[in-house]
Amino acid sequence: MMIDFRLAQDPELFFEMHVFVCCNRRPDGHKRGSCAARGSEALRDYMKVRAKELGIANVRINSAGCLDRCEVGPCVVIYPSGIWYKIETTADVDLVLAAHVAAGGRAETCMIDV
Repeated sequence: MMIDFRLAQDPELFFEMHVFVCCNRRPDGHKRGSCAARGSEALRDYMKVRAKELGIANVRINSAGCLDRCEVGPCVVIYPSGIWYKIETTADVDLVLAAHVAAGGRAETCMIDV
């Protein structure tokens, strides 16, 4: 007997986008480094506040554990598109919010090759 696990219809999305900011912290001096040691926690906090200031709705900005891109961090991945960004400054955060999150485009200068 074969069981059909498909849904008749997928539920509506609760959020249009999820923005995951790596906030993993490794011990000081670790050979791979960590996004938190490079300032990702403050950048995440800024991104959350700035998104609200800009009136960006239906998007969730979350902390993430290690996203395994330590050498290029601080890094962000946005779903459902699966686009990766390196954010080093609040200007980078502003660009990602404006170009990708608000406008649906890409912040090409911050993109990380997969």
